[in-house]
This record gives sequence, C-alpha cells and structure tokens, in this order.
Amino acid sequence: MSPMAQTYEEPIRLVAVRDTELSVDEVFRAVEHASAGGTALFVGTVRDHDGPSGAEVTGLGYTAHPEAEAALRRVAEKVAADFPVRALAAVHRVGDLRVGDLAVVVAVSCPHRAEAFAACRRLIDDLKREVPIWKHQEFSDGTEEWVGAGAN
Repeated sequence: MSPMAQTYEEPIRLVAVRDTELSVDEVFRAVEHASAGGTALFVGTVRDHDGPSGAEVTGLGYTAHPEAEAALRRVAEKVAADFPVRALAAVHRVGDLRVGDLAVVVAVSCPHRAEAFAACRRLIDDLKREVPIWKHQEFSDGTEEWVGAGAN
C-alpha cells in the first residue's frame, strides 16, 4: 500500500440488543483506538424506584421490536457521521432484569474528551428516543407502567 493510501476502519464496533447480561468491559474494549484521546462510557442500571410517585420497583422487563437492533445501528451511524468518532459501541438488554442489573451500556472514543462526551450523550439520548425498546415496571403499591421508546 502506498504511503498516501488511507485505510477505512468501521467506527461502529458493537451494536446489539441481547437477553443476556451486559459487560462494561466488553463495551469499553470494543471502543479502544490508538488515535482516541478521550473515551466516554455510559451505563444505565435498573434502579429500585421509578414512576410518577417514585414507588419501589418490584419487577422490570424490557421488550424490543424485532427491528430494534437495526434502529440502534442507524442511531450509531448518525452519531458516527456527526462526530469525529474513532470507535463506538452500544448494547441494550431485554428480558426480565433485577435492581442493579445493567440495562444499557454505550461508549464512544474520539480524538478529544469534549467530543467523546458530546457523542456519547447524543448516542444514549437518541437510543432512548428512537430505538423501539419498551420497559414494563411493576411497583410495590400494585401499580405498573409501560414506558416506550423515547422515555425508557
């Protein structure tokens, strides 16, 4: 290869919707890049309370549309196009989860920290707004709630 030839490296390293436990280490390793000076990582966990009244969560499950992973990839592609992303990874869990379980892990590597923070924030915000994943919560007071893409 000539010295002027450029190699194309796909910045989207990992995109998945899974029914198995998520790994922060897997996502972090996926975005390692020699030219990245900043890596931002966001981890969303199941908390012990939620809903309009802040009631105790006794059960929680995520359900995804069959096209959720494709929608997640489109979100990732848009973030990679809008920021100087060197590497990006996003994984969301579906199925029944317990308090403390990881629900979503996203990470972005960029040349500088400010870019990494901005890209990571856009990634998680757009994922929540655009990817068809729904959260069903049950509360200790006997109520339940469905939260759709856009607020989960």
